[in-house]
Amino acid sequence: MTDSTGLGAEDRKIVTLARSVRARNAVPEGAAVRDETGRTYAAGTVALESLKLSALQTAVAMAVASGATSLEAAAVVSDAAALAEADLAAVRDLGGAGTPVLLAGSDGTLRSTVSAG
Repeated sequence: MTDSTGLGAEDRKIVTLARSVRARNAVPEGAAVRDETGRTYAAGTVALESLKLSALQTAVAMAVASGATSLEAAAVVSDAAALAEADLAAVRDLGGAGTPVLLAGSDGTLRSTVSAG
């Protein structure tokens, strides 16, 4: 169950979506982003021989491909202790430096919130 301490309903939703993708697809990471209209995009890690994307990069790419022009927030569910700079850069490119990125553990417990900047 997602630990909702300090999170609003919309942020809990993207953490839950990220967690679901990770579990359903049995991938190292799940991610979800919310665009400027409130639409959400959830994705898992892509690890093909010719294409490697983190879950967050994939979710940002899905938002861009669907016409999003900005991001309100992003969430990653991972066992990693910190977010990769490439992930933060992808969020920053679309959402701006102030976009919050939530990092949660595999159980959905929020471990940190950082700014994409």
